[in-house]
Amino acid sequence: MTEKLFYQDGYRKEFEGKVLSCEKFGDKYKVALDGTAFFPEGGGQYGDIGWLDEAEVVDTKEREGVIYHTVTAPLEVGTVVKGRLNWEVRFDRMQQHTGEHIISGLVHSRFGYDNVGFHLGEDYCTMDFNGPITKEQLKEIELEANRGVFANLKVGITYPSKEELKAMEYRSKIEIEGQVRIITVPGYDVCACCAPHLASTGEIGLIKLVHMINYKGGERITMLCGFRALADYNIKDENGKMISSLLSTKEHEVAEAVAHLKDEALSLKGKLLALNQKLIAYQAAEIPVEQEVVAVFDAGLSGSGPRELMNLLLNKGAKVCAVFTGNEAEGFRYVIGSRETDVRPLCKRMNETFGGRGGGKPEMVQGTLIGKEEAIREELYRG
Repeated sequence: MTEKLFYQDGYRKEFEGKVLSCEKFGDKYKVALDGTAFFPEGGGQYGDIGWLDEAEVVDTKEREGVIYHTVTAPLEVGTVVKGRLNWEVRFDRMQQHTGEHIISGLVHSRFGYDNVGFHLGEDYCTMDFNGPITKEQLKEIELEANRGVFANLKVGITYPSKEELKAMEYRSKIEIEGQVRIITVPGYDVCACCAPHLASTGEIGLIKLVHMINYKGGERITMLCGFRALADYNIKDENGKMISSLLSTKEHEVAEAVAHLKDEALSLKGKLLALNQKLIAYQAAEIPVEQEVVAVFDAGLSGSGPRELMNLLLNKGAKVCAVFTGNEAEGFRYVIGSRETDVRPLCKRMNETFGGRGGGKPEMVQGTLIGKEEAIREELYRG
């Protein structure tokens, strides 16, 4: 059994421990100590990282009471090593996890929902609740949660007896065997939890709920606390300033300016579509339809343009019409149609000759191919 120093002092950054075992583990090593301040993966968060002497600890897991450190270099059994946590990572996780308790406690007390899924990733934290929450309700939860942060409440850690637990109301995702560890945020949450937590809520700094989606009949909430919330704000602030500068408008009026720009873009898109249709009509009027197969190569056509031009030429009397857009270097996109002939055999022949792909119905096929314009025309006119 490994002595869990992180339960004695959650703020302990350094310690010494005796190496009890060191086993090869892929291209790394699994090391067990007689005691450690590294918290192993559990409670919804990853294991601590840091260093044992000069060997980097990249993960920490527990199995049957023994905590194993995954390290990048072997350590001699029987020696005493100095452990150093990556404190920035540990503190960040403590900020997120303590913030999660406040949010989960508020949701549970207000709606009666349980937190049925918690994931503390390296850049985000999600909570799954088994009931619906509206955006307005979530804003209220966020505001109340930050009141708890600013109140700088002392976070309590207790180990109640079985008799005391029977008289307590507390949250717990699973049935717990043995000693239960209770984390209490006064007025907000009482929950069984094995992870390290902050000593006071003020250290969370800020709780920001940044995203929500419906998930399995409930709600998945994405949360950022402390330095993560600050980093998120800095990114959004920088983007807001950049957009404000590009639009020559005040930062707090950016959304309105973008909405106006969107309306203008939609209007221009409609006008452009109408002009393109007129242009295609003029283009069709200028193209003769004297040959058995009318072939048109136009790199400027896009979207439904090739199909529209093809239909106009068929309306003029073309027996078979093939329209190509693109270029010889990157390939052509084609559409071939007829009101009289099944064009699928022609499509198959063209694809086989020019390494193309495509197909369709007897009256119209479309696809892509690569070749020289002159060679493509010769194949089309070959009959």
